[in-house]
Amino acid sequence: MKVLSRYIVFEVLKGAVITQIILLTLFNLFTFTDELKHLGEGYYGINEILYYLLLTSPGVFYELLPASALLGSLFVLGSMGNNRELIAMRAAGLSIFGIIKAVMLAGCFLVGITLIVGEFIAPGSQRAAHMLRVSAQAGQSITSSEQGVWFREGKTFINIKKVLGDGDLADLVIYELDDNGHLHKTTHVDQALFLGNQEWKLNHVVSSEISIEQMTSINIDGQLWKSSIAPNLLKIVTVLPNNLSMVDLAGYISFLKTNHQKSHVYELAFWGRVVNPLVTFIMLLLATPFVIGIKRGVSVGERMMIGVIIGMGFNILDKTVGHLGLIYDMNPALMAFAPSFVVLLLALYFLKRTQA
Repeated sequence: MKVLSRYIVFEVLKGAVITQIILLTLFNLFTFTDELKHLGEGYYGINEILYYLLLTSPGVFYELLPASALLGSLFVLGSMGNNRELIAMRAAGLSIFGIIKAVMLAGCFLVGITLIVGEFIAPGSQRAAHMLRVSAQAGQSITSSEQGVWFREGKTFINIKKVLGDGDLADLVIYELDDNGHLHKTTHVDQALFLGNQEWKLNHVVSSEISIEQMTSINIDGQLWKSSIAPNLLKIVTVLPNNLSMVDLAGYISFLKTNHQKSHVYELAFWGRVVNPLVTFIMLLLATPFVIGIKRGVSVGERMMIGVIIGMGFNILDKTVGHLGLIYDMNPALMAFAPSFVVLLLALYFLKRTQA
């Protein structure tokens, strides 16, 4: 039995990996075609697009793995069924439960990879990709750090610590260099309001001029500031749910609740991350009764179509329930688990019919 189980595990993993490579390649080709529309904006060229695709690939890998597990297992188990391998295995004493157990063991490997990519690789690469795309298209030199986001305009460096919900800024510092590259002026601004046409209204300004002889400082209640920085550029400092790991999401949710701000979008993303490994197991569990319950003459193409319909149906259900939860302010954890629970019941129903 161990030999048969290892064989099933290996074949399911191989099928999932091949399917993942195909889906990831197709997705990146579609993304590449879409990104070509922005070619030439700023310094966004072919090299930047390819690097952007490389950086977004871990996040796409994480999102596609449940679908790859479903399609790969349908393909592999379907081939085994058509070749009468499953019949031979059951004749040798391997029960339906034993087949499911082997498929679930393959799922453990897939889920382990998912957690590593989703928690340690994808969030950072997604943030880097987002920053690369926005900064390249805007033609701006932008760097992100724990101290905020840095912009460069000629000999001026701007450090932005906070971006308010309406696109205005708070707690920013402007550093100006002289012709020799020496710092000669710093300006701290409590709040900056965007007026349009590259113009900002700076409130509560402290400006300091630095020279070899002395440093002078003045306080200004308000002044106008011309800058190419615009609210669309500030998207890079917006905290996006898919740019955060579960730990970061939990911390940010706590921060939002402490400051009495809405956190439902981030809570839904957090519980979505929790559910994702479960989705992979459910998809594998769903594939087994479909393969065993369908007659042997069904072609590979038909089995793959079944998988596509199941995957698309689940994705539509998941997105619909999530958006309804946000609109009607429902419990995020319940909204994240509900679609998976429905599909799990469906899988258990088909499994029961198969065993009957």
